[in-house]
Amino acid sequence: MRHGSIPGAHGRVRSLGLLGDPVLHAPCDEVTDFGPELAALVEDLFATMYAAHGVGLAANQIGRAARVFVYDCPDDEDERHVGHMVNPRLVETGGVVVRGPEGCLSLPGLEAGTERHDEAVVTGFTRTGEPVTVRGTGFFARCLQHECDHLEGRVYADRLTGRRHRKLMRQVTRSSWHR
Repeated sequence: MRHGSIPGAHGRVRSLGLLGDPVLHAPCDEVTDFGPELAALVEDLFATMYAAHGVGLAANQIGRAARVFVYDCPDDEDERHVGHMVNPRLVETGGVVVRGPEGCLSLPGLEAGTERHDEAVVTGFTRTGEPVTVRGTGFFARCLQHECDHLEGRVYADRLTGRRHRKLMRQVTRSSWHR
């Protein structure tokens, strides 16, 4: 990204995949080409995330089975974190496990109390192939774990059990977007 440029300013808003779309439920492929197509994907992810008022978005949520996600997310101290990760790996979680409200652009309008660690470390690459390590705490740690889950073919609903899972699935079947 050029210094001073706005993420997503040159991207196209893509349609979001919804719970049940096969691409959301399969592990994504490693990125091997760090060329213009990847740069365009990152821009499209930012544009789509901003248009949908999200704080993170994975490539498979717009139908691309590539290990890429973007974020513009505050932590619990209200520090804003903006960036993207290519071929990310969640390498460390720590702190305490917190059950907090979690939503997803692929389950619009819904949320459920989901357990996540309040510290996370993700390693990966930028769209130009530079190695990068991102550390998150609080809400930002939740975002990092959520987006890494997407790239493994999981949504937050997969982490729920028992009554919370049944309640969310009832809400899904009653939602206007469910097919």
